[in-house]
Amino acid sequence: MSENIIKNKSFDFAVRVVKLYKFLCEDKKEYVLSKQLLRSGTSVGAMVREAEHAETKKDFVHKMAIAQKEINESIYWLELLNKTEYLSLEQFNSLNNDAIEIIKLITSIIKSAKKSLTTNH
Repeated sequence: MSENIIKNKSFDFAVRVVKLYKFLCEDKKEYVLSKQLLRSGTSVGAMVREAEHAETKKDFVHKMAIAQKEINESIYWLELLNKTEYLSLEQFNSLNNDAIEIIKLITSIIKSAKKSLTTNH
């Protein structure tokens, strides 16, 4: 069985987001922005998992599109946490680079899936 790169990367990203959330709450006493990041950052992997068992190819594309929106929202919260000095530049760059890699992968997956939708009809 081949490795599912987006499944692994989105799960690893969620783990990092949970750890960052704990750090921001415990060390920085920041609860509002970090909660938003927690929600969007962990839902990416959840949507990827849902897409694995989509009922149709169209459903798969829809679930991956939601994952794409969630990772894009996560990038927004990371940028905001960085600009408000809750994250160091190093913390921001590390997580942001992962998020950008994930959004590129998801975008590519969506394009491929849409292409196969149009060629199969």
